[in-house]
This record gives sequence, structure tokens and C-alpha cells, in this order.
Amino acid sequence: MRVADAVARILAAEGVDLLIGYPVNPLIEAAAAVGIRPIIVRQERTGIHMADAMSRMTSGQRLGVFAMQHGPGAENSFGGVAQAYADSVPILLLPAGHDRREMGIAQNFRAVEAYRPITKWADELRVSATLPDTMRRAFAQVRNGRPRPVMVEIPWDAWEDEIDPPDGYTPAIRARSAPDPAGIESAITLLLAAERPLIYAGQGVHYARAWEGLRRLAELLGVPVTTSLQGKSAFPEDHPLSPGSGGRSVSAALDAFVRDADVVLGIGCSFTPTSYGIRWPVGKRYIHATGDAADLDQGVHAEIGIVGDAGLVLDALVACAEERLTASGAGTERAERVDRGRTVAAQIASLNEPWRSAWAKKLRSDEVPLTPYRVISDLAATVDIARTIITHDAGSPRDQLSPFWPATAPLSYIGWGKTTQLGTGLGYALGAKLAHPDKLCINVMGDAAFGFTGLDFETAVRERIPILTVVLNNFSMAIELEIMPISTERYRSTDISGDCAAIARALGGHGERVTQPHEIVPAIRRAVAATEAGTPALLEFITSKEVALSLSGATNPD
Repeated sequence: MRVADAVARILAAEGVDLLIGYPVNPLIEAAAAVGIRPIIVRQERTGIHMADAMSRMTSGQRLGVFAMQHGPGAENSFGGVAQAYADSVPILLLPAGHDRREMGIAQNFRAVEAYRPITKWADELRVSATLPDTMRRAFAQVRNGRPRPVMVEIPWDAWEDEIDPPDGYTPAIRARSAPDPAGIESAITLLLAAERPLIYAGQGVHYARAWEGLRRLAELLGVPVTTSLQGKSAFPEDHPLSPGSGGRSVSAALDAFVRDADVVLGIGCSFTPTSYGIRWPVGKRYIHATGDAADLDQGVHAEIGIVGDAGLVLDALVACAEERLTASGAGTERAERVDRGRTVAAQIASLNEPWRSAWAKKLRSDEVPLTPYRVISDLAATVDIARTIITHDAGSPRDQLSPFWPATAPLSYIGWGKTTQLGTGLGYALGAKLAHPDKLCINVMGDAAFGFTGLDFETAVRERIPILTVVLNNFSMAIELEIMPISTERYRSTDISGDCAAIARALGGHGERVTQPHEIVPAIRRAVAATEAGTPALLEFITSKEVALSLSGATNPD
């Protein structure tokens, strides 16, 4: 059997049913021969983002796999892999490589060498007969420990080598690590003694599918829960104990809770400092529960460090808290915890209600050009949020969407931001739709982002992936206006032009340009109907040059 056919057989044995890629790579045809559907993209970065979203939206259970051409294909893929690495997303990369006799030529791009800094594990197939062992190692790495991209580069001439069929191949195991009981005891002791505790949940809760454990712990202790952008939707934002999710733009309640908390439990997060997330103050007492010990004492100094799978950590914390609160003489404290939860919920409401009222003039504005907040508000009010997966793009759409979109179900929001490549959201929406074809999958992007990846809307049309793309078009690089005043005044360097809706129609999709407030909701309904009929849709809203406020808890939208 050829190596290409053997790789395809192994992928099928590992449960892979979709292969995203761009020719030429011999694996694409071999995968199709064994019933693995190939998805061919217009550019490699979008394909990587699709694979990324598939892994995120299934908690890594339906792994995103991407195959690319040697040389230029591997070179073009670099940005997407860097994004997945920064956000800790497991994807399997299978690039073709140069012929083995050409590996020593300095000018040839070798993916296995170039990608090592942005992959968890990278190897090349040196001896074709070792393929089953190499692939098993790759799957073991991508399924265990910290989720991150893994790569196997296969030289071009090796794809045609004849090897024994991998009939005895068995899928790689999946293992989880449990926390140190002493750390759990210490954490519960500190949380019970805290006056103003706060729980901060990250993407690790999604990978562990530990949403119920997170909710139980919060309700048991009467503690508010916020999330990172990557963890958004891990805790329902319609829950009384949710002040909202973290990002650069946050609610008034979350701003106050972050500022005033005396003890913070971070679970399934890295506490990585980023311009697009919560900036955690020094001087607080931190409990850091993470799946990777390398995260400890990086972003914050942790008084208590716990290493383990987020689900097993939460189970242990809940069990310990239950034991403490049901112990002899603890009945009063359990009742006090219930009262604490009611008090916290009342505090959240008292802070967020005036905040929402202040922002209502933006969220309901009849301004022309449209304000992006009116578009987002009408979108949330029109679609069925319980059946929707949404993602932002880089720039203002991220900070305009995240505080005002109520993520109420797990894995209903793809938040990202460790790195911020424009155009990423389109691939995420495509991958989410592949993972959950029954959901309405939306990406909200700006006109600058559309310029980077917009032609992959054709991929949605050609591959029959009916997503909804929302373009907030202000004909400008709005974020750059304040930092490029001379360039803008003299040379119009921040100006952008184009008709995105016309492009969508030209590519075979449903496209509409919307300029008036009363047109927003009818256009959304028509676009959703188009996706339900199997046609990708794009709505282009002509908006003001409005930059999302980065002030935490800003109560004055002006």
C-alpha cells in the first residue's frame, strides 16, 4: 500500500471524516478514496482557521485536520497555525515536504523546522515503514496535555513508497490528569474565607466539557463567574451570577468585580497578559488551576497552583466544598452561601442595569450611517441565540460584540484574541458550520478584515457551507485614525473602498447592503432564510467610523 493511502486509512481509524486543504498534496485524493470528504479552500490560512474552529466547537473530539502543498502551501499556512498555537487549539497538520534528496538545500522551506516554535510537536517521516508509529505519536500529542497544533511533514517522494497496510493500527489513547488533593483543600479553604471571591473560567472548561461542574461550584459557593474571550459561553450569561465575559470592553459589573475581588480562582485559563482580555491587578490572592504547569506564575503570581484537567479539578472542588458545607455544624454556613449568592446577583443587576440603560441609545440608535451597536443589538434580537454560533473578527468588531452578545449555551461563541489576524472569523464560522450543520453560524467582521479573506466566501458557496457573514463597513481603518492623522489627512491612507455585498452575489451567495436602521431586521431575516435554504449569505451594513471603547465598564457610550 502507498504511504498516502496508509495515512488516509489511519485518519479514518482515528475518526477523521473531513480533510481541509489546498492542492497539491497526495493525501487529498487518498482521503477521498476512503470516504473522507475533502474541503478545498481559496487560501491556506482560512483552511487552518476552519480546522481550528472544528476542534474548538467539538472540545477537540472532532479534530480539525489540514493538508497543504510543500513549499508555498506550508509558507502560506504559517499565520493560521500561529493563531491556533497562541489560543491553544489542537489541530493536525500534514504538509507535503520536498523530496528527501533535496532536504539539505538551504533555499527549500522545510515545514518541520520552520513550524517548531508554533507547534506542540513536529516530526517528519524519515523511514516510510515507521508511518503507523509516527502517526500514533502525532495523535497522542494532539489529544493529550495542552491542546496545540501538531505536525507530520511527509516528503514528496515518500507519499508513493510502498509499505505494509496499517491493519493493526489502533487509535491513540486520551488521558486526563487529576489535581493534587492538598491543592484542592487549600483552594476551598481560601475561597470560603474570601470576602469578595471571583471565578475566572477559560477555554480549558470547554475542552473538558466541564460546564456543569463550573455552574455547580458557583452556585454552591455563591461566587460570580466571568470568562476569558476564549472561555466565553462556558458559563451562561443569563445566569444571575454572571457579570458578563471578559475582554477589552466589559460590563460595569465585571469591571467592579475584577477591581474589588480579594480572591480570584482561575480555572482552565492561562492568565496570559493580553491587550484583548482582562488585565488582572497585582495584589490579589490568586488560585490558578490549569492543565499546563508552564502557565503557573507567568501572568499572575499564584498563591495556590493546581495542575489538572479542568473537569477533574472542578469535580474535586465541588466535592470538597460539599463536604465542608455538609460537615457537622456547617448548616449555618451553607445557608449563608445561598444568601451570598442572592446578594451577588443583586449587586450584578444593580451595576449592569444602569450600564445597559446608558448604552441603550447606541444599541437602539437611529443614526445614519448606522452605529455598529444597533446592528449587533438587532442581530441578537432577531436570530435564535440558542441555535446560533457566533464569532467576532479582529479589531473593533471583537470589542463591540463581546459585551453585548449574551452567550447562554456552551460552545455558542468563538472568542479569540491572543493574536489578532484580520479575517480569521470567516474561517471560524465555516469550521463551526462543518462541526454543527444544524446551527446558524455567523461571523461579524469589518471591511478591513473582509479584504484579507473575503474571497473564501466562495469556498462557502462551492463547498455548500451556508454561513452568515456580517460586514460592518465604515470604509475606513477606524482604529488607525487616531494614530495615523497625517497619513489620513494628506494621503487618505486609512481609507478602504469596495462593495462587499456585490462581491458575495458575484461569488454565488446571497448579498445585501443595508444603510437604514429600519432595514436591519428584515435583511437579517432574509439572510437567515437564505442560509436555511443552503445558500451562504453576506450582509453589509454601512456604519459610522466608530471605534469600540476599550474602557472597562464604560457607562458613557459617548
